[in-house]
Amino acid sequence: MLLLYIIGIRVYTFVIRVFSLFNPKAEQFINGRKNVYTQIVQRINPAEKHIWFHFASLGEFEQGRPVLEQLKTQYPDKQIVITFFSPSGYEIRKNYPLADVFYLPMDSKRNARRFLDLINPEVAIFTKYEFWHFYFKTLKERQIPLYLISGIFRPQQTFFAWYGGFYRNLLTAVSHFFVQNEESEILLKSIGFNNVTRSGDTRFDRVYENAQHPKPLPIIAAFCKDAPVIIAGSTWLPDEKLLVSLAEQHPAWKLIIAPHEIDVLHIRGLEELFPKAVKYSNLEKSSTGNQSQILIIDNIGILSSLYQYGKLAYIGGGFGTGIHNTLEAAAFGLPVIFGPKFDKFQEAKDLISVGAAKSIINEETLIDAFEMFKRNEISSAAARAYVYKQKGATVQILAAIKKAI
Repeated sequence: MLLLYIIGIRVYTFVIRVFSLFNPKAEQFINGRKNVYTQIVQRINPAEKHIWFHFASLGEFEQGRPVLEQLKTQYPDKQIVITFFSPSGYEIRKNYPLADVFYLPMDSKRNARRFLDLINPEVAIFTKYEFWHFYFKTLKERQIPLYLISGIFRPQQTFFAWYGGFYRNLLTAVSHFFVQNEESEILLKSIGFNNVTRSGDTRFDRVYENAQHPKPLPIIAAFCKDAPVIIAGSTWLPDEKLLVSLAEQHPAWKLIIAPHEIDVLHIRGLEELFPKAVKYSNLEKSSTGNQSQILIIDNIGILSSLYQYGKLAYIGGGFGTGIHNTLEAAAFGLPVIFGPKFDKFQEAKDLISVGAAKSIINEETLIDAFEMFKRNEISSAAARAYVYKQKGATVQILAAIKKAI
């Protein structure tokens, strides 16, 4: 099985190299790792101990961010290293002020040993998932505590299959699992792991904090004025096509679209769907921009702050691989609407059960959901209350990690 794992890593790397010839993200994935060790040597003192946080991508960073920032607040002299697997995380957070940020070198025995030699971690913290054999094995060999936070496990994962011994053994490197739900706790205990705490999801702490102290966006406030606003976050083309009729049928409502991808082609496609829309990059210099009904956000990093100006949220991704972050909107008391692919997201199911969310499958059901939520203050209160009740995971996790540093 180890041989198959090694072959899988090499095949994956080869495929990414091929894609890098014509795909910008794949190119960033490859080029970002070319000089990673030089960067580490230039910025990290291996004689000092570090706290190592690893995140698959940007979503996992936001999930683990409350733990990281609380640790830095309580231990300001501790040095923190962050690694990302994905360019979408690294490129946005590479200048994060509280830590040194790098791409994670691909998993191999040599890379794991070299990387850990250079950053000298006293503790490692992985968020939600990503289980790398050689990194985990080397951490275990060196007796470096490894914590999985906001973990989530499902019966279909290889860990729980009859043939999953290789991956179950990998989990023995984890000092403690902090999981999101009861199912994850039961699954881990069913294969002999009792070092599990059901702490919940640290994202609730993050989104609650953001909703209490949102970053003001005066340009957006001027655009919205006193109009009711729909915030469409992390949308893809199937989502955006549905929103056309919604905007047409409700001209008194403003629509702000923050697409998941902001490349030139996608923004151009949005402008074709919404020919009277104004782009965020043009809003300040446009004399008539604030009179527009529709605003297209063509930059990254402000979506979590946009929700403070909304009355209702549409979350994209539900017609593709799965919905994006619903909690940022719910924390501001926005009822949320999303497509049918939400089964892997416990918070989406919970929001539906408390009457603060609705899944749609087409234009007709979108209009129905909008009509149900547009004046429903009970749904707004339910969304906000759900987030408030779920927060608190960070405190539990910190109590354990502090014993290891």
